[in-house]
Amino acid sequence: MTSGPSGKSDDVAARKAALRVRMREARAALGPERRAVLARAADANLFRVQAVARARNVLIFYSFGSEIATAGVIEGLAARGTRMLLPFLGDDGRMEAAELLPGEAPVPSAYGPKEPPRKWAVDPAEVDLVIAPGLAFDRSGHRLGYGGGHYDRYLGRLEPGAVRVGIGFSMQLVEEVPWERGDEQVHLVVTEQGILDCIPEVG
Repeated sequence: MTSGPSGKSDDVAARKAALRVRMREARAALGPERRAVLARAADANLFRVQAVARARNVLIFYSFGSEIATAGVIEGLAARGTRMLLPFLGDDGRMEAAELLPGEAPVPSAYGPKEPPRKWAVDPAEVDLVIAPGLAFDRSGHRLGYGGGHYDRYLGRLEPGAVRVGIGFSMQLVEEVPWERGDEQVHLVVTEQGILDCIPEVG
């Protein structure tokens, strides 16, 4: 992925913080019923992505709060025989991925999203595709996370051929996401309005 722009990192951090506040408020303002409708449309678009159809080992987050719902995607991929992986934080605070076996239910975590019940870390080299959360995305594939840097560090550990897909609502697409060195991009962004090819010849 490309390196960050020149400029003061504290300025980038401030811009990120302001955008996080704005996007959290805007996403919550959609309301649960509207979010559910949009999520179903986004699911349909996600299943049109060829890279998703090809992937055998998929890391996907279990949504919480006002995030776009992912339960339908998890069920749909599992029904296709896709090996499902969920992220978890290890004792050292590093994000890892573990398999969610068919019929298993994720368990609550101390920090929000549900985690796999068996925290046996899978080698990142096995991951074919990541479906990543975000508060905002732009058309260059820059992604605004929640500030912990967990996904950025994990994405940096993947094999070069692994596909990164951001998923969210179309209102989460912004003109520019502030970014700096160490911030990882996604190849595609999927919303209820369609599929955005940020880095061509991937999906």
